[in-house]
Amino acid sequence: MDKLRNYDVSFSGLKNGKHEFKFEIDKTFFQLFETEQEFTNPRIAVNVLLDKHTTFLEFEIKIHGLVELVCDITNEDFDYSIENEIKILVNFGEEYDDSNEDVITIPSGEHAFNVAHLIYENVMLSIPMKKISPNVSDEDLKVLDQFSPKEIEEAEEEEHESDPRWEALKKLKDKN
Repeated sequence: MDKLRNYDVSFSGLKNGKHEFKFEIDKTFFQLFETEQEFTNPRIAVNVLLDKHTTFLEFEIKIHGLVELVCDITNEDFDYSIENEIKILVNFGEEYDDSNEDVITIPSGEHAFNVAHLIYENVMLSIPMKKISPNVSDEDLKVLDQFSPKEIEEAEEEEHESDPRWEALKKLKDKN
């Protein structure tokens, strides 16, 4: 957790009300998590808005920027714009608890809240499952469609004859 200290939002000396924190995220941030990413060269700005209340904290984390993805069709690199926002309520309690996705409980004696994992999750959720470059031509898509497996219609599956053993069991069921 020491590596992520740069992403602590200290709230103990702040007055009640709204406060803003800004972070610039690049590849060194993602290297702190020691996981493999589906993107390279992130250039992301993060705005963390903290609304401090007497008994709880409200965080609104907005990200926007660019990441470099590899196209699933052409295998070329392209810049992908990401923009996302999450809202989290932070309560004070006995021990740390993040089992609820919208509410995080931190120990009452804490003076700062680390937003690194929330930023990381926010960025990762912004990456699409299908990565298609805007430079993909209609011809490429036609070729892909031509060689893609076709959907099997349900009616075709129903036409197949059923197993004669099941038919015999159905007759027994109907007699009772």
